[in-house]
Amino acid sequence: MLWLILSLLTALAVASQDAWVKKHFSHLTAYDMLAFPFLFSLPLFAVTVPFIPVPPLDDTFYWCFVISLPLNFVPFFIYMKAIQKSPLSLTLPYLAFTPAFMILTGYVFLDEMPNQWGLAGIVVTCAGGYVLNLASGMRSVFEPLKAVFHETGSWLMLIVALIFSFSAVIGKKGIIHSSPLFFTMTFFAVLSFLTVLVLLILGKIRLRTFRDDWAKGVAAGVLFFIHALAHGFAISMVKASYMISVKRLSALIGIIYGRLFFKEKYVAVRFAGAGLMVAGAVLITIWGK
Repeated sequence: MLWLILSLLTALAVASQDAWVKKHFSHLTAYDMLAFPFLFSLPLFAVTVPFIPVPPLDDTFYWCFVISLPLNFVPFFIYMKAIQKSPLSLTLPYLAFTPAFMILTGYVFLDEMPNQWGLAGIVVTCAGGYVLNLASGMRSVFEPLKAVFHETGSWLMLIVALIFSFSAVIGKKGIIHSSPLFFTMTFFAVLSFLTVLVLLILGKIRLRTFRDDWAKGVAAGVLFFIHALAHGFAISMVKASYMISVKRLSALIGIIYGRLFFKEKYVAVRFAGAGLMVAGAVLITIWGK
């Protein structure tokens, strides 16, 4: 059951990184929030990559690798904007929509049709999004639906989930044509380096910012590295659908962090909604073939 422990560690690392970045860097720009974990995880990736066996690589691997770079940079940036603008309990759970969107992208790119479990998962996930936005004093059953679009972080995270549904399809092809650990570690090493380099060249970030908060940056980088490393090992040990389902628990952990560190309200209702969204993700990823 080592894969389960590593998957739970991945979920914990994701939620912990989000809470840490929001707590210590949300007063900065979204570019700074994005660069902190990338910059300070880069040395760890650079040291680790040389020890990973290089599998046989073909043209498909390189194509997937290159396409995945913008398909991850853009949602990661929007991700930081979302957690900067809104409570964790109203942002992180919307990542559970990624499997629902993947059914659509899977149909477009892989000619896959959802079965009854996949459709049930979509319904449960959407119901979770409804419950997530229930609040005391609401005057209409349509208010939770409107709240999705009124809360900036919520609709931003929906965009993230949609883009991740595309990058997941391309990333899956890259893993198939290499190995889970090799693709994950080398990809994030290159993505981290290029992100920091491009942001520096464009003048979106300044090195002085990272020098002043280097200790907090190191913590963010370590959490991001643990996330990537645990993800790579876990997904290589078991079916990806099982690992991803467990990783979705980061939404529930994020809500707990939101209450503990940011005094967010309506936690019980949002926890119930996030639980439904995770359940929907489980239906889709495990049985929605």
